[in-house]
Amino acid sequence: MARVVLMAVLKRVALDARISWLGIVPDRAANLRATPLASVQARFDGFEGECHGGAIRPSCARVTALHPRGTPIRNTRQVTVLSTEELAETAAALGIAALAPEWVGASMIVTGLPDLKHLPPGSRLQAPSGATLAIDMENLPCAWTGRVIEAEHPGLGRAYPAAAKGRRGLTAWVEREGALHLNDALTLFIPAQRKWRG
Repeated sequence: MARVVLMAVLKRVALDARISWLGIVPDRAANLRATPLASVQARFDGFEGECHGGAIRPSCARVTALHPRGTPIRNTRQVTVLSTEELAETAAALGIAALAPEWVGASMIVTGLPDLKHLPPGSRLQAPSGATLAIDMENLPCAWTGRVIEAEHPGLGRAYPAAAKGRRGLTAWVEREGALHLNDALTLFIPAQRKWRG
């Protein structure tokens, strides 16, 4: 009988990454301003109290090549992850000293993950509790976020999408439940596969 050996398809990356900010957007109909938290429970439907949570969501402009707008699809956009480095770059592009995480509707800000926006889809971020976020894809800047920034810095709301292009972080979904806390160390796992040659 042949013996089957399974190899890990995710490899651990040695980085000193930490959670530097946590929050939720309680009501996106009101605006995308996030509420800061010291800790949050990550559930299979997303962060507790987060309006972007749920197992399914209506399809949006990002996937109209696949689905008519409003089609129920799996929600892989439960969490928005940005880096302190990208926030600083966006603030500099806007000509302001700092960009607060709550202004951009962040769920989690991490420090110590260089080139966050280019993490491959399927990568995982795991906290000490075991809570694990699976990376979906790059998040795009939007006018909704610009409205929050306009309220804080009149005249800069319209400039936000261009300033944040390539710096709006990633979307993710909860693969394993658990608690997330400020200053938690994060372990990064990336797919152990070669780049697609398409």
